[in-house]
Amino acid sequence: MSSSASDAAGDLFAANLKGSLLAVASSAFIGVSFIVKKKGLRRAAGAGARAGVGGYGYLLEPLWWVGMVTMLVGEIANFIAYMFAPAVLVTPLGALSIIVSAVLAHFTLNEKLRRVGVLGCGLCIVGSTMIILHAPQERTPSSVEQIWHLATQPSFLCYAAVAVGVSLFLMLYCAPRYGQTNIIVYVGICSVIGSLTVMSIKAVGIAIKLTIEGINQAGYFQTWVFAVVSATCIVIQLVYLNKALDTFNTAVVSPIYYAMFTTLTILASAIMFKDWSGQRASNIASEICGFLTVLAGTVVLHSTREPDPTVSADMYAPLPPKIYWHIQGNSDIGKQRDDDSLTCEFITVVRQDYFV
Repeated sequence: MSSSASDAAGDLFAANLKGSLLAVASSAFIGVSFIVKKKGLRRAAGAGARAGVGGYGYLLEPLWWVGMVTMLVGEIANFIAYMFAPAVLVTPLGALSIIVSAVLAHFTLNEKLRRVGVLGCGLCIVGSTMIILHAPQERTPSSVEQIWHLATQPSFLCYAAVAVGVSLFLMLYCAPRYGQTNIIVYVGICSVIGSLTVMSIKAVGIAIKLTIEGINQAGYFQTWVFAVVSATCIVIQLVYLNKALDTFNTAVVSPIYYAMFTTLTILASAIMFKDWSGQRASNIASEICGFLTVLAGTVVLHSTREPDPTVSADMYAPLPPKIYWHIQGNSDIGKQRDDDSLTCEFITVVRQDYFV
């Protein structure tokens, strides 16, 4: 191998290493932000309409904004990571945020993590390590026009059209009907839109990196198109992620969101940037095994967590027609009356088995 080829390989390895470290730091911040935002949403729910039913009172809650700032720091680190490393490497490392949020939720939100959950955390770490060691070495495009050419390929345009169509269907039809009962609705919107977010953010990041290196990309209209798409997708993600966090347990939202988001992002990146082009079959197989290991870890972690307490259906069941009750008066103690005049329309607000 020539010295120039060795130098190029070394530069690509260094870029991947920078991207990996930034992705790990990003996961830590984002994992913390999940917990802080959840606490803020709980506080806001006590003062007004919950985010899960369309309320926006959380915007006045300082703790929620602390969580947002923490998430912003994590997303900036993640944004920079995409400048150096391919999405196939950066995105799966988001599994580490699940470990952070699971551990913190155990201590701060009383969402208990059982002992087997440690196995799930270990699987996430092992899978992430495999992905890092076998990640493809991506060459940065030399202009935003090249990225635009990749984004306008028929294959990626088809993916983008399907993603937008599915998102609109979920937002306009499914969310009003099933959003409060089916976690896949809110999380699905975040994941599908998120895959487009990553592609546009990666394009903007590369444009910024090239501009810093002296190749100005601000004059290309494609740069601003990618920026507008990124901002729009981020806003949609935040809205529906807040709905998901407020409606369902963090322990459920985090792993499902990670699994769906990562899978779709890897698919979108493989279509647009052709990350696996030129890689050996053994490396691709190792990356897939690493990703499946991470998914297995998230499933184990999710399966060992306690769900949110739900309201039992029998709490609002009608009482039987005959109710026996006690009267204590001045002279009569313990008299029992069989009141046939009461009907089944008399509704309890506590469980029936509380009555004696």
